[in-house]
Amino acid sequence: MKKVVNSKVFKTFLAGVLLIAATHMSVHAEEWKYAMGEGESDPQGIYAVAFKNYIEENSRHTIKIYPVGTLGEETDMLEQTRAGILQFLGQSTGYMGGTIPEMDLFTLPYVMPTDTKQLDYFFKHSKVINDMLPEIFREHGLELLSIFPEGEMAVTTLEPFHSPADLKGRKMRVMPGSPILVETYEAFGASPVPMSWGDLIGALKTKMVDGQENPTVWIEAYDLDNLTNVLTYTGHGHFNASASANKKFFDALSKRDQELVRAAAAHAHQVILNEAQKLDAYGLGRIVRTNPSYKIVTLTESERAPFKEAAKAVQASFASKSASNKSVLDQMMADLKEAEKKAE
Repeated sequence: MKKVVNSKVFKTFLAGVLLIAATHMSVHAEEWKYAMGEGESDPQGIYAVAFKNYIEENSRHTIKIYPVGTLGEETDMLEQTRAGILQFLGQSTGYMGGTIPEMDLFTLPYVMPTDTKQLDYFFKHSKVINDMLPEIFREHGLELLSIFPEGEMAVTTLEPFHSPADLKGRKMRVMPGSPILVETYEAFGASPVPMSWGDLIGALKTKMVDGQENPTVWIEAYDLDNLTNVLTYTGHGHFNASASANKKFFDALSKRDQELVRAAAAHAHQVILNEAQKLDAYGLGRIVRTNPSYKIVTLTESERAPFKEAAKAVQASFASKSASNKSVLDQMMADLKEAEKKAE
């Protein structure tokens, strides 16, 4: 009789343990929302999918991705993430300058190199990215996970240009939310028009604007080469993006899940570093093949010189806005010098 009782007790105990374990697992197996400013086949999308796959392959959590346009404009998604409605956000650094002024660092003209080895080293080892900006993000309710390059900026216009004088009076669309982009195109001689991505296509079709800037992969993917006549490489910058999490959400995660998120971000970061350069080259190649009459121009060093000179005032303006701006710019310049040496 004693053995029977013990057997029943053991079975009851085991059932309780299994029930508790199942409850524990179901509570902690969550669906997390990830919104971004691009489609799933674009650089931010490639990062987001790699992030999602890593999370789902290494935990019971799932990620639901919301591509561009599904949850409003870029500023809407940023505020939804800060409010905790979304857990993760992929967004161009250019859109973030209005909320986090230091992020305009990445849109400053003629600061970032065009050499891909230097860029890769910088984005992996930069002190400004790994040490300084995470603290700044936390002040705005966000946990910074990654900043990565999407491709060299190219300018598409209806008419060619080779100097700031050629751009005088031309209406150039710039991303909203970044004062530095406005200052940049004013310094370049143009008339900048802040405008959301959703309005850009119609504005080009109706000639409300005379041009815009984007990486080649975007220009080809969204047929911007068919809405303009010339693509110009000025060498003035790269299109960069960030990935971040809501800080309260991240802080509330278990240590194991925090490590999981960090590992997923590191994995996705490496994936996009490997893919971004290829995407840019593929975009240009497809434009050349499908639109052979489209004019592609690379400004010479002598043609770039007056643009670089004009850019100095924009860099100085950024640094003068706050001590924090100056601090991150000084550190970035030091980081870039190190990247130039180490990437040789």
